Amino acid sequence: MDRVTALATLKAALLPLLLLLGPTTPAAAARVIGSDAAACVQRDQPALEVSITGLKDRTGNLKLELFPAREEDFLKDDRDLTAQGRFFHRVLAPTPANGAITMCIRAPAPGRYALFVTHDRDNKNKFNVWTDGAGIASNQRIGRSRPKLSQSIVNIPRGVGRVTIQIQYLRGLIPSFGPVGD
Repeated sequence: MDRVTALATLKAALLPLLLLLGPTTPAAAARVIGSDAAACVQRDQPALEVSITGLKDRTGNLKLELFPAREEDFLKDDRDLTAQGRFFHRVLAPTPANGAITMCIRAPAPGRYALFVTHDRDNKNKFNVWTDGAGIASNQRIGRSRPKLSQSIVNIPRGVGRVTIQIQYLRGLIPSFGPVGD
């Protein structure tokens, strides 16, 4: 068998496998959702691409909130932050019915911020400790206390950074926040 025939035979044998694996181009990646999606797709400004895992279900909305990386500002009401001239940014998106979930949130400049993610299962746009889920950048177990700033720190580069956050829900005999299935 000559080299050309051998190469053609190899391609014919590998083609079904390649079709099973699907495309490997960027189009095969998860669709980026949320009002800041263009920042992550165009990659022309400081932003953070957030992959969200561990959802209890596919109801409600997902919310990313970016705070200044200061203890006194973390999880503070956005109206108070705005009134004090502090940075705050929020992105909401309906929870996709299926598939991988990637959201994008842009920042005003590269630097250090605090990120908090919520799964607003009841669509009331107010965190319900009994039903909603929460996630932090470190993916440490949140437990029974308010997340700490140090657990939520993200560094956003000049372009687009990436982080994967596992959502946690209240569960257990002595209720505390943790990942589903742990």
